[in-house]
Amino acid sequence: MYIPFSPDKRLGQHFLTDTQLAERIVRAIGAPSDARVVEIGAGCGALSLPLQCRYPELIALEIDHRAVAFLKECAPDLNVIHCDVLKVDWAAMAKAAGGCLYVAGNLPYHITSPILFGLLAHRAYLTRAVLMMQREVADRLVARPGTKTYGGPSVTTQLLANPRVLFKVSPAAFWPRPSVDSAVVALDFNTRPEMEVDTDMLQRVVRTAFNQRRKMLRNSLGALASEYQLKIPGRWARSRPEELEPAGFVDIVQYFQGASVE
Repeated sequence: MYIPFSPDKRLGQHFLTDTQLAERIVRAIGAPSDARVVEIGAGCGALSLPLQCRYPELIALEIDHRAVAFLKECAPDLNVIHCDVLKVDWAAMAKAAGGCLYVAGNLPYHITSPILFGLLAHRAYLTRAVLMMQREVADRLVARPGTKTYGGPSVTTQLLANPRVLFKVSPAAFWPRPSVDSAVVALDFNTRPEMEVDTDMLQRVVRTAFNQRRKMLRNSLGALASEYQLKIPGRWARSRPEELEPAGFVDIVQYFQGASVE
């Protein structure tokens, strides 16, 4: 894979160089050929070009002006947009595409979480995302209650999408090599029923609980419950957040929402 410029550390660039891995990611998307696919972080096109072969309407997002210029020169038919993915209007993009989007990408490690939560917040406009990320983050997304890796990201992601780790990736697949392993994760957004809770409130409850993960919920959520002039019921009071299934947090939010603040 030809890379015409040095990686920018500020952008967390680790360019994918394994062509077989790129093809494997393309196959994992599983969308019809006329689907509108959006790539996050096109880089030098290692994933963009095989994506475009299968999905001619591909939209490639890239923040590095050097990569944008390179791609426009070597792949003039590729629709490259010079932008910051954290500022993308997913609703407008889906509307312009005429339906829900598929997303693919090799995510920069330092902004993986904001990208993920941005996609979850706009899940109504997405069908599936196939994303490469740090393996440690991938493990957190699919972690089960009672494990060390189970936390706020596990709960929120499993409630708003169906996350699956598809396969692990060696540092040898990138240049320069990262110091950690990676993994490819699929997030399906249309397999979860819409929850009858306020998602902002859900995230507040989850974040508050796991900020003090070793404390019982009657203590970690005590101040929040007081805002609603409530007490944490006995069925949750002595539990710690790491013991609760994701659906349990929905029950807590519904309990708060069912009460009115005087």
